[in-house]
Amino acid sequence: MKLHLAKKFKGMEDLTAQGLVIVHTGNGKGKTTAALGLAMRAWGDGLRILILQFIKGSWKYGELETLRTLRRADGRIEVRRRGRGFSRRDTEHMAEHKQAAMEAWQEAVAEIQSGNWDMIILDEINYAVKFDLLEIAQVLALIDQKPSQLHLVLTGRDAAPELIERADLVTEMKLIKHPYQGGIKAQKGIEF
Repeated sequence: MKLHLAKKFKGMEDLTAQGLVIVHTGNGKGKTTAALGLAMRAWGDGLRILILQFIKGSWKYGELETLRTLRRADGRIEVRRRGRGFSRRDTEHMAEHKQAAMEAWQEAVAEIQSGNWDMIILDEINYAVKFDLLEIAQVLALIDQKPSQLHLVLTGRDAAPELIERADLVTEMKLIKHPYQGGIKAQKGIEF
């Protein structure tokens, strides 16, 4: 299957799609940011991108406005926030978080099989696995069933070893220093 961008660049007509499984993990900042950078690059090259967020709740993030603007331009990029803002401290609402994760999962499966997208980002899915909202076996089975040309990006801390083994590209964000350690609160445009 030809990549959408092959038509865009002269001499690339023989380029065929090889969908990658990409993992951004680690305890450092930048996993979602890196995935969104890939999304913007892909959008700029004519690809269709879906971002499904498994954990993030109703917080406002600057990148959401950028994605809305790109979506209004031509509809080739979409972000869907499906999480309820899970944290380890919110065990009281575990059933609600699990239900939200399952609904996001079912949506991810349907969209991956739809053929409507060139790249799908499953943002914070590694957290959903870590907190037992989803099972790693589900994720691995989905990777096995994804269309060969689809790029699949999975983010979140503590990616399962099985996922790291299965992925084509894994980047670990390592925390060296963070302003929060020095008492500096999250900064608009940097953290959110």
